[in-house]
Amino acid sequence: MRILFFGDSITDMARDRKYGNLIYGYGVGYVNLIASELRYIDPIKFDIINRGISGNRIVDLYARVKSDVWNFEPDVLSILIGVNDIWHEIGDSNGVDIERYEKMYRILLEDTKKRLPNLKIMLLEPFFLVGSATKEHLDEFSKVKEYAKVVKKLAKEFDCVFVPLQDKLDEGAKKFGAEYYLYDGVHPDVAGAK
Repeated sequence: MRILFFGDSITDMARDRKYGNLIYGYGVGYVNLIASELRYIDPIKFDIINRGISGNRIVDLYARVKSDVWNFEPDVLSILIGVNDIWHEIGDSNGVDIERYEKMYRILLEDTKKRLPNLKIMLLEPFFLVGSATKEHLDEFSKVKEYAKVVKKLAKEFDCVFVPLQDKLDEGAKKFGAEYYLYDGVHPDVAGAK
């Protein structure tokens, strides 16, 4: 079973591209933890591929969907994207507004379903917490919750599995502190990745 993870730096997490689908190619985040669990169960059955690229937005995922998803013909596709669509607007006015985000995400799903009709797709909820990267722009980062609603709606519309993440991260942050889950308010530490 081939499982492909598609997203931004939260998926990428410093993966070493020269190692492909070997341990260094998984990065140090949630993809590595999932690969470790699945390949412990059966090291032959599961082929895990990380195709996260730091800094990506939904428009970047669409631009590379053929080379990084369709050409691999995965059985399962996991997509996590959204925070950079907001963050890039804050930093350099190159974000993706919510209407365009939904439009591009919908096109990505339509085209992928057409190309790989038996593909199972998981849409992961974008998230954030208060941290060094977010605290000065909380009003803007709070829009992540609106983008998350779009993801949930698209998951239902395209019969994908929606994976909620924000509430779990909020619970952990209340109990132990946000920095133990998302070290800068965006990128997961070990507890956040788990």
